[in-house]
Amino acid sequence: MFGDLRGLDPARAQGMEWVRQLFDEMFPGGGAADIRSVPSGSFPPINVGRTDEAVRVYVFAPGLGAEDLEVSLQDNVLTVAGRREAPAGDEASTRFRQERFHGDFRRAVALPEGLDIDRAEARFRDGVCEIVLPKRDELKPRRIEVQAA
Repeated sequence: MFGDLRGLDPARAQGMEWVRQLFDEMFPGGGAADIRSVPSGSFPPINVGRTDEAVRVYVFAPGLGAEDLEVSLQDNVLTVAGRREAPAGDEASTRFRQERFHGDFRRAVALPEGLDIDRAEARFRDGVCEIVLPKRDELKPRRIEVQAA
């Protein structure tokens, strides 16, 4: 099993990239992940952030269109699902390594309490779906004016 390690020249490897690739091949699927992380290569990649006004989710789905994504929200869990087709003519090639994902996908993100889901919006442009989930007005920061006595 570890006989392949003798042929590796770490001096030529960039950093420890060769170790990551070796583990990716030995343990497909990324191994264990905690609640705040997902295995490397999960599709589609997602960024989640918040401002004083809203929670914003960016779904990076190059090669897909708005009609290829299904976005739903239930019990403060945002789910993005869809299908990415294999490139045409891909079946005939011999693969030495495959990093581009194709097939059905589903990503779920737990969201904080206090969002106004009735005002949620999703926009798709240039392979990126931006989902905006506004905070309820009572949860937004407010400035209180201090008056002189």
